[in-house]
Amino acid sequence: MAAHGSDGIGVTMTGARTWIAYVGPFRFPWGEPGSRRVFGLARSMAMTGSDVYVVSGESGPTTPVAVSEPSGSGTVWHVGAGERPASGASAVSKAVQLVVGLGERTVRWLDQQPTRPSCVVVYGGGAQYMVRVGRWCRRNGVALVADVVEWYAPHQLPGGVLGPPHLSAKLALRYFYRRCQGVIAISSLLERHYRGHGCHVLRVPPTLDVLEVKAGGHTVSAEANPLNVVYFGTPGRKDLLTPIIRAADAVGRTTRLTLSVYGPSVEQVRKLLGGAEVPPSVRVPGRVPQQDVEEIVREADFSILIRPSERFTHAGFPTKFVESLACGTPVIANLTSDIGQYLKDGRQGLVCANHSSAELQRVLRRAAALPRHQREEMRLAARATAESSFDYRRFADPLAAFLSSLPGRRQALGDDLT
Repeated sequence: MAAHGSDGIGVTMTGARTWIAYVGPFRFPWGEPGSRRVFGLARSMAMTGSDVYVVSGESGPTTPVAVSEPSGSGTVWHVGAGERPASGASAVSKAVQLVVGLGERTVRWLDQQPTRPSCVVVYGGGAQYMVRVGRWCRRNGVALVADVVEWYAPHQLPGGVLGPPHLSAKLALRYFYRRCQGVIAISSLLERHYRGHGCHVLRVPPTLDVLEVKAGGHTVSAEANPLNVVYFGTPGRKDLLTPIIRAADAVGRTTRLTLSVYGPSVEQVRKLLGGAEVPPSVRVPGRVPQQDVEEIVREADFSILIRPSERFTHAGFPTKFVESLACGTPVIANLTSDIGQYLKDGRQGLVCANHSSAELQRVLRRAAALPRHQREEMRLAARATAESSFDYRRFADPLAAFLSSLPGRRQALGDDLT
């Protein structure tokens, strides 16, 4: 077990217990989709005996705090390394910390520990973060694993194709992650890519504690009642909200349907619509607290997810898809990433043949016409798929086997990882 002091960000570890450092400039345990990704994998790793220390980007807690009850023999701890700039920092100081100094605080925390981790798993941070953490791992003989969840397109990052964030991410994806001892890939596309470069790879989709998510309790409305469809997210980077709204508007003119859009503001939605007013069949409640999302999704008839068929949408895997199935809410979606492995038309939801508004109109009309018993069957199938495919417990043994079989340090990292 581990004992923690009250000063600084150090941790005193006793005994022969192994531990894993899961590091990156992300928020934790909440705050962004990556937070859920890290939490799910960390809990899987802890199930088979290792304590997992999530070293996030926040400035605190400065002393590790347990963030989960041991579901196996290990525990997930959280400590902040302070990699993210303070909210009141100037633009110049933020740029220096994110471009020049990123990774220094994480390495300092690792250096302060009296025992070395069995491995370091990195989530995000780009090339400069990988340089510093990779150098520390090489110097200390510690295995380095990259958790890869994206393949960014230039328009997704500030500055575009020549912006520092895109150049850093591109260098990490094409060079540094390949030189790690292992890669945990979120999708089949990323798994094939890194396996094709000779990497030791394990594919793990987004995971969560499905058994902790309340399912059921939703009464499927009669055919005469409005169909309640919900969208959650931030449009622009991946999701195509404009065709979703236009399809809901077209269908809502002749069919009782309500689309609730959570995330963007009314002003943002109007901008997406070219300045037009929000259609009467569309509600825009805006942002809601994270703890309210689960209940809202559970009470919907369907959640909706429409994305373009591009490399970046096939490389990632939407956490919101997993969360919807866990709530027992069927999904209306086109098939990007590995969604088609889990979403069968008429079973866990309805499949759009493409991402056009016309196709979505067809599917929404079909959804509105479904008999109650079929929608109830979809809800049961959605929940069953979440339990069998996305619960973190399912990946405990595969992750333990993967981490224990990492290839030799010199073979994977090389002496020129600087």
